[in-house]
Amino acid sequence: MLNVTLLNTLVIIVAVLIHHESLIRLSGWLGRMSHSHSHHFRLIVAVFGILVAHTIEVWLFASAFYFMHHTDGWGELAGNFSGEFIDAIYFSYTTFTTLGYGDIEPLGVLRYLTGLEALTGLVLITWSASFLFVEMQRYWPTR
Repeated sequence: MLNVTLLNTLVIIVAVLIHHESLIRLSGWLGRMSHSHSHHFRLIVAVFGILVAHTIEVWLFASAFYFMHHTDGWGELAGNFSGEFIDAIYFSYTTFTTLGYGDIEPLGVLRYLTGLEALTGLVLITWSASFLFVEMQRYWPTR
């Protein structure tokens, strides 16, 4: 159980650090964009940057799920799961966004990472929404 806790903690720490660094860099890039770029373009850059950050974070969790599924004693993903990495990515997206279709079921200690990914995804998505709100206030044209 200690190994599971350490892996789960490591994945969450790395995901949060990726997100933090992404938002810091995005904020810097947006601030350095010349005034010739429209406000709309800056916000589009921010949205796509956040989508890239979330995709990297989802793939991080998917890698952990894939590893755990293919390693004895770490649990498994059952149901509509072929064992391929693409299925781990799909499962991770539905978990990260808390959508959870239920067609893939986590079994064993792998379940703990599933709950932690949902909580982490909720927090990181909320953080992104807050960031975009602040950026919209800063760059959105006044009427």
